[in-house]
Amino acid sequence: MSRRRMRAIVALAGALTLTAGVAACGDGDGGGGGGAGKTLNVLIGANTQYPQEFRAWQASISDKFKAQTGASVKFEEFATANDELTKIQTSVVSGTGPDVYAVGTTLTPTAYSTGAFVKLDDARWQKVGGKDKFVPATLGISGPDQQNQVGIPFVSRPFVMVYNTELLKAAGISKPATTWDELRRHAEQLTKGDQYGLAVAYKDNFDPWKFVWGMSVQAGNPLVDGKTARIQDPIVKQAYQTYFGWLTTDKVVDPAAIGWTNAQAIAAFAEGKTGYMALTSTTAAKALDAGKVKGKWSFALLPTVPPGATARPANGVEAASILSGDNVLVADYSKNQDLAFQFVKLITDQDAQLDYYKAVGNLPANAAALSTLQSDQKLAPVAQAAQKSVATPFTGAWADIQLAMTNVVVQSIPDLAKGSVGDAQLDGRLADAQKAAQSALDRAK
Repeated sequence: MSRRRMRAIVALAGALTLTAGVAACGDGDGGGGGGAGKTLNVLIGANTQYPQEFRAWQASISDKFKAQTGASVKFEEFATANDELTKIQTSVVSGTGPDVYAVGTTLTPTAYSTGAFVKLDDARWQKVGGKDKFVPATLGISGPDQQNQVGIPFVSRPFVMVYNTELLKAAGISKPATTWDELRRHAEQLTKGDQYGLAVAYKDNFDPWKFVWGMSVQAGNPLVDGKTARIQDPIVKQAYQTYFGWLTTDKVVDPAAIGWTNAQAIAAFAEGKTGYMALTSTTAAKALDAGKVKGKWSFALLPTVPPGATARPANGVEAASILSGDNVLVADYSKNQDLAFQFVKLITDQDAQLDYYKAVGNLPANAAALSTLQSDQKLAPVAQAAQKSVATPFTGAWADIQLAMTNVVVQSIPDLAKGSVGDAQLDGRLADAQKAAQSALDRAK
């Protein structure tokens, strides 16, 4: 066993965390281009919103890849960020697992910190078509700098909100909210009877922390300040109180939202009795056009002014979205690296990117593919959100920080079901999250 592998095992064993400075053994740029009889293993996030379309895409891309290379593709899916992190962890320790990982942008820094993924020099970028193939903004979280990158952009997923144009007009609201306080006021105007102002997915595995991150960054708290976590901060507490308050205090959210995932929140909005869906992306479009809101919905930027303010403070950041999407990484231990890069080239080529957009709604990271969608006026706010997206901190600790922030909501679900989250309970959970975040930062190099 190599010294590097031993360091990886010592660092990772016994905890669902990934630390910086570990590396898996690999065979350089080994593998071979000939794929007859070989199987390429690909890890990718499950799509619960459009599972049939996702399966059809997997079958289609597998057939194309086999025709090109002779190799088969075996997809493995993860359903949560926790699952995603666990799979990376176990693969780093064992030196076996998927050849290709499609991971969320916010998990890329943690994956990078393991040293277990192939770094992209000029030759490897050329294998997938070169950096110029991609929308420049999508490269913003491929690595800590341009000389140290592991993430190849697969899709772009700027977050926006969607609103019911008919309901807002009937309520006398001329344009969507631009501050979080204005969103609350609009939601109050829109809530009556069985109609609610806001749809929120409180039980989603990925959504909750994004609200808190956005509100905090806009208020001037980056959550990570160098090697210091800033979770146990009044700004963060106010963000959670705002997020919980839509349900418990303002009562502008359907109580059933306590158990909703993002897909369920979109489905509820599609029924036509909700004013706003608070966090979504272009992936929602198919579901909305298949619902009662067809022709009655539009995207808008998420608010960029923090709760309790009418303007951002001087140190606030106009963060309309996290820099969001999926990156594709090739495992350093893979014996099929040439095949892996051929697969990545295929799924990031223009035609394949447009096919994926049509199947599940994720925007292309391929520049040429994205340019073909510019005439769709519904996407204008999404393009604006992409321009105003801000990357989460590039630290190997971020996955643990993200999970700690989500866990505050997970632990608060029973209290939400009872009607309120008390100060003492929230303070205790924020203290736990701070401890977990700081511990992750202390371990990271």
